[in-house]
Amino acid sequence: MIRLLSAAQMRAVEQAAIGSGDVTGLELMERAGRGVVAAMFDVWPELQVAPLRAIILCGPGNNGGDGFVVARLLHVLGWEVEVFLYGEAGALPKDAKTNYDRWRTLGTVSRYVDAGEGGFAPDLSGESTLLVDALFGTGLSRPVEGLNAFGRATQAAAGRGRGARVVAIDIPSGVCADSGKRLTGGDPNREVVEIRADLTVSFHAEKLGHRLADGPRLCGKVVVKSIGLERLAKTPATATADSDNRAVRLVLRSGLGGLGKDRQTHKYAQGHALVLSGGSGRTGAARLAARGALRVGAGLVTLGVPPAAQQEIACQITALMLRRVADASALSTVLEDARLTALCLGPGLGLEDRARALVATALVSRRAVVLDADALTLIGRDPALFGALHAGCVLTPHGGEFARLFPDIAARLAALARSGPAYSKVDATREAAARAGCVVLFKGPDTVIAAPDGRCAVNAASYERAAPWLATAGSGDVLAGLIAGLLARGFDPMQAAQTAAWLHVEAARAFGPGLIAEDLPEALPTVFRSLGL
Repeated sequence: MIRLLSAAQMRAVEQAAIGSGDVTGLELMERAGRGVVAAMFDVWPELQVAPLRAIILCGPGNNGGDGFVVARLLHVLGWEVEVFLYGEAGALPKDAKTNYDRWRTLGTVSRYVDAGEGGFAPDLSGESTLLVDALFGTGLSRPVEGLNAFGRATQAAAGRGRGARVVAIDIPSGVCADSGKRLTGGDPNREVVEIRADLTVSFHAEKLGHRLADGPRLCGKVVVKSIGLERLAKTPATATADSDNRAVRLVLRSGLGGLGKDRQTHKYAQGHALVLSGGSGRTGAARLAARGALRVGAGLVTLGVPPAAQQEIACQITALMLRRVADASALSTVLEDARLTALCLGPGLGLEDRARALVATALVSRRAVVLDADALTLIGRDPALFGALHAGCVLTPHGGEFARLFPDIAARLAALARSGPAYSKVDATREAAARAGCVVLFKGPDTVIAAPDGRCAVNAASYERAAPWLATAGSGDVLAGLIAGLLARGFDPMQAAQTAAWLHVEAARAFGPGLIAEDLPEALPTVFRSLGL
């Protein structure tokens, strides 16, 4: 489990360390610089063979101080180092100025000029040129101007592999560390060229912006280096992220009727999920959800279908069961069976009166329920349905559905980031969960899951977990089914949503390119085997 901190939380940890007398700001700066160099050599071992060339652009704050440390360390190792300063040396903070002075005993510092005669225009054609972005770190709160030449240079270098590479200290300059948004100031007529890195070196912990919005696209690979603050790391994380399988393995092994090999159980102990379908010609989404619920371990999964769709579905299923659910009255009868432990409504359900009545009946039953797709549209249209949401619900909107459910929150999230900390997807999902009184899973490459009590997790399909082939019709229906299956097995809503989101990405990664939604449930056994279940 990875802890994701805000910029303010990181500052608080650093200030607590300095205030305790355990470490000075100058020592932290030295450790950060050493961490950057160590990360570079970890990721690119071939760079340990000098002489090579580095161009380091230092900013007017402590991030610039880190850059001066990196310059000194690389110089001692035999590198050819060029240092540029964005700003005035006399205005540097005390610790950064100290490291500026230390570097000046070894080499020169050129004033950064963005354009025109004598402007910044590095030669990237030589052997292994390294560009280091030591401009603005996690504390950036305003748009940066006059860095377009450096931005173009990073874009020319990033992704080229051998020959030219870009390293960002903390986070690529111009990116809000709390939201992952680029701080643009909102002026559409002002050109702001984004700075792009191959490697971003963070300290102590990842920040929210590394996982959200533009962050993953601009950071390249993120490496976290210790600067000796672990003893003071008591600050609660703003959110968490699952990066490996340890937490999920534990959850799946210990959950009710868990998947561990030592479990002796029967199908009703694993829960019974009911997935409601729309009419003829609209049953595919519900079948995908039902298959997901079955594969994730629900003991029984029943498709509740209107009479007109019975024959269509009966021709398509085997392990799934079928039950006629013509209307809300029929659903009430089905729900008299207490062994039915979770519902899934929305995929292919439709927007007619029958669908609205089914959603209302499901909510009144107080059963654990996943609400997706059409169900979300109905809830967004009807304040009475929204008011009937309860703690056993999980809402799974994509961006458009989120905007229909929470238009004011969505508008804040979509607004240009004029200053930092910018309103983030974590902020938006937390606010939505508190308003709805239930878990909200806000889908996307940076899926965010939040509970009404403030718990929050980020499930980012990025970096080493990138799975772009998930952008295919029906994959969201499978995710809804995975959550329903885990709810049926007794997982609490936050745990079910978080675990299902992780499994969803891992199933896509296990299958690989060429994935279609039907492949996701069938890839789950491979994922479970990799977890040792």
